[in-house]
Amino acid sequence: MAFAKRKRELPLRVEDVMTTPAVTIKMDAAVEEAAKIMDEKRISSILVVDNNGKLVGIFTDRDLRFAAANGKIGKGIPIHMLMTENPITIAPNEPITEALRKMRDADVKHLPVVDKENKPVGVIAVRDVLDAVMMLMQLMTGQA
Repeated sequence: MAFAKRKRELPLRVEDVMTTPAVTIKMDAAVEEAAKIMDEKRISSILVVDNNGKLVGIFTDRDLRFAAANGKIGKGIPIHMLMTENPITIAPNEPITEALRKMRDADVKHLPVVDKENKPVGVIAVRDVLDAVMMLMQLMTGQA
């Protein structure tokens, strides 16, 4: 009797581990407003959107450090002047491995998750993936 071989793969998708809802800010908002929201929500990135709610950029802790180090804080500079424009994105139904590949290749820690209209639905960060890996390892070892 022949047995069918099963391909073993982990079907985790971006939507399974991403952080939702997406925290957004309008592109004309001041850098200080973005920093305040990031601090209050204890997040390390905020997605920048246009007036139609479409993604135009991302502002991260790295961008905030740059702004502080270069005297850009306290001057009401709009976020669009310091954000990373046209960030690399991913769809919710993509495999986590694709998110990791994109993060590694671009040397980033956050990927905006967008729908077909380029509107943010969440963010996947390295930490989200680490949390999922840790949970899976705990399940595999019976520590959960």
